Amino acid sequence: MIRSLLLATAAAAMFAGTALAAAPIVPAPVSDTPREGAFQLDARTVISVPANDAQALASARYLADLLERSRGLKLAIRAPKADERAIVLSRQGPAGEAYKLDVGVQRITIASAGDAGLFYGAVSAWQLATAELGKGPAVLWARQIDDAPRFGWRGVMLDSARHFQSVDYVKGLIDRMALAKLNTLHWHLTDDQGWRLEIRKYPKLTEVGAWRVPAGPAAAADIDPKTGKPRVIGGYYTQDQVREIVAYAADRHVTIVPEIETPGHAHAPIVAYPQLGSAATPPTATSSDWGVFPYLYNVDEQTFAFLDDVLTEVVALFPGTYVHVGGDEAVKDQWKTNPAVQARMKELHIASERQLQGWFISRVEQMLHAKGRRLIGWDEILEGGVAETATVTSWRGIDGAIIAAKLGHDTILSPEPMMYLNYRQSAAPDEPPGRGGVVTLKDVYDYEPMPAALNPDEQRHVLGMQGNIWTEHARTEERVSKMLFPRVAAVAETAWSPAANKDWKGFADRLPAELGRYRALGLTFDETPLKVRALSTPQGDGARVTLLGAEQVGEIRYTLDGSAPGAGSTLYSQPFTAPLGTQVRAQAFRGGQPLAAASDIAVDARSIRTRASQELKACTGALVLNLEDDAPIQGERARFLVDILSPCWLYEGADLTGVSEVEVAVGQIPFNFQIGKDIEKIKFHPPATPEGELEIRQGSCQGAVVATLPLAPATRSQGVTVLKGKIAGAAGAAGPQDLCFTFTQKAVEPMWVVDRVTLVAGAADGR
Repeated sequence: MIRSLLLATAAAAMFAGTALAAAPIVPAPVSDTPREGAFQLDARTVISVPANDAQALASARYLADLLERSRGLKLAIRAPKADERAIVLSRQGPAGEAYKLDVGVQRITIASAGDAGLFYGAVSAWQLATAELGKGPAVLWARQIDDAPRFGWRGVMLDSARHFQSVDYVKGLIDRMALAKLNTLHWHLTDDQGWRLEIRKYPKLTEVGAWRVPAGPAAAADIDPKTGKPRVIGGYYTQDQVREIVAYAADRHVTIVPEIETPGHAHAPIVAYPQLGSAATPPTATSSDWGVFPYLYNVDEQTFAFLDDVLTEVVALFPGTYVHVGGDEAVKDQWKTNPAVQARMKELHIASERQLQGWFISRVEQMLHAKGRRLIGWDEILEGGVAETATVTSWRGIDGAIIAAKLGHDTILSPEPMMYLNYRQSAAPDEPPGRGGVVTLKDVYDYEPMPAALNPDEQRHVLGMQGNIWTEHARTEERVSKMLFPRVAAVAETAWSPAANKDWKGFADRLPAELGRYRALGLTFDETPLKVRALSTPQGDGARVTLLGAEQVGEIRYTLDGSAPGAGSTLYSQPFTAPLGTQVRAQAFRGGQPLAAASDIAVDARSIRTRASQELKACTGALVLNLEDDAPIQGERARFLVDILSPCWLYEGADLTGVSEVEVAVGQIPFNFQIGKDIEKIKFHPPATPEGELEIRQGSCQGAVVATLPLAPATRSQGVTVLKGKIAGAAGAAGPQDLCFTFTQKAVEPMWVVDRVTLVAGAADGR
């Protein structure tokens, strides 16, 4: 009784402000009408479901489990007594994925005639209950929510081919998708680097094609004593495991769309069954290279029989409407030089290899149609012509979607870079490896999937959108999650909420509650973009400190006296000066709520003249990647931002006042990139010694060489090596100077990379 009175008093006191705020739900609902009063949720609350309704009971159990895990409240599922507060699941509501959520003082009613709608309503009720962090009872402000999705296809693509994820991880991702009201998992199961699905008629696909030796000398030297050969990485999903995952997804109203790549990205299956390929000399081992391989399936009837057999087993495992067949990045060189392929083209009166790909995809489409399935592929499938029943995933911008819709094809928007979640989320050195470009949370949120070039009839062909996570550089499950979240929340809001309701400020205001839910459930996400970092430069006898992080998401508060920052600490608005030896403590907040842990930032003689590779500028920006070292096999590895087509770094505006020495930490990585003729674009200065050198030029990359650091010491290490040297003529130079860092070498293997640069001032300078 006393606790209820206290909760009621608190509710009344806070009602004027908090109760009228938008529901802290992600994705935002279609309609949210606050009302007077509040529902007090505690352990005595019960959950009620209609009699003999298995799906409603499943949603109730899901809600109860979430509440127990996040708030420690264990709610009974039964009919409520007259005086008991209850969460009532009702079938008297809208159909499909739509739902109504009515929060009153004594009852919370979740209503939907659809199983998915009832489930999503339960998720929204849980989100209301977790608006504030902490265990125990919660206050849910009275309101009425009417909600339904904007798009029917709201998805995530998971690449399990480049790096394998466990069954438990895939299930966990499905759970996280369900909490975001995402309903489609596009599962990329085959590619050049791995075949991940058990096909019983062709066991070598997984016996051979699911395993590979990682790239680089460290992996080559890691010998498995059982085999006497280098250790392999990989794995695959048995058919029993796939059935288990599919059923798990169905319980959470997620449909899985498998992807079996054709006719390109076929290196792994061709290694397993060389007769399937078009090359004169087929590959003999599954590769750890990234990029676009030249290996294509041939066009023999034997190959189509193989694909038909594979798809027969695939459709038996995945009951959904669609099977994705890839169709992207099919380099035609092997078809052009293969006599049997050319003879088949003449036989079929096909004039070009591009048309041959269209014929190939059409053959696969006929197989799927005969099995009661529809084909979906990347936008390249349009180039050769496909039936109107084919659906197109547009990844090369939005043009593929526009063309597809105008031709009468259904389409999914998933364009690079905005929906490619393997790009970095910030420019911070601590970001996980991935594509070098930065696609922020706001970039993802601001993306509008509906092409303006489509008229209303054509817009009906836009089924929805998805975010893709390619895992070439995400070798761990933790990193996959960090690349996905919290950006998936932005994908989910765009896919679910009406375009007119989208509002970045509102989303950012709701973000702390969403991050709190991740933390309450122990779910991994990337805090790095939300943490504060500094970029400090010399100024007089001290430093000019620029604080970065949480750009466009929150505000930065900081202290200089060693105390913990809080919502009332000094607001950062512009760079400030500080004496050397200062310890800056800084943290980002939104609405007074912390977004990530506080950062402790040392301002000293080294930090003001040290730059990680991620803080340097790529000289050309042709193909920038944030790559991980190949060593050590166990433990932390360095990460390098490098333009693999032009390995060159600029330290812009370096203050060389009093600087006489330089320290450069360098590493070497395997050049495991399939980039075709582009490799000819990579140019190096010739080395003066067999091992090569790091050259530093002042002013520009055409300027005078002011330091040459021999690489010989670094060749003896598989990890990072610190090279030191004098900077000729730089001591006493005044004003900012650009420094250019390049390596001399004869070939691209290995590729030398900069990890970080430190300019060392002389003792007389006092820094």
